[in-house]
Amino acid sequence: MIMSEDEKALATSKMMPGPGHVRQYPAYHLVAWQPQGVLDDRLLDEIGEWLCAIEKASAPFKRYIDLSRLTGISVRTRHVFDFAQKRADQFAGITPVRSALFSEDWVGFGIARLYEELMLDTPIQARAFRDRLGAATWLDVPAAVLKLDDQPSAP
Repeated sequence: MIMSEDEKALATSKMMPGPGHVRQYPAYHLVAWQPQGVLDDRLLDEIGEWLCAIEKASAPFKRYIDLSRLTGISVRTRHVFDFAQKRADQFAGITPVRSALFSEDWVGFGIARLYEELMLDTPIQARAFRDRLGAATWLDVPAAVLKLDDQPSAP
């Protein structure tokens, strides 16, 4: 699919301060995170702390987590449960937001599905996807945006 110049301008992101590989697409009220390396308890906590801080300082935004660049997953299952509980507690009473978690890898997708289940009945409406088109539809953004292949500008 070829994007028009206007669509390309809307699909331009800005790097955000915080953990590496986090970018914002202001035109779509979307924050995208593409962690790289090993997803472990420390990295999961880092993004949780960062999200909590920016949620207090900004309007609600959609979230997209692309796990396709992970080289490994070493997060403890119990830690995912604790992380989900903490996120639900921190986000209580805030306007609901959509979070799409993408992974073609079965293990990454399994972690994403676990998080989806743990977020049921919370304002964080998490969904796991094995295809970007489904995630784009869920988030109401063009699928091309979720490729995260634009050159982000400085924050």
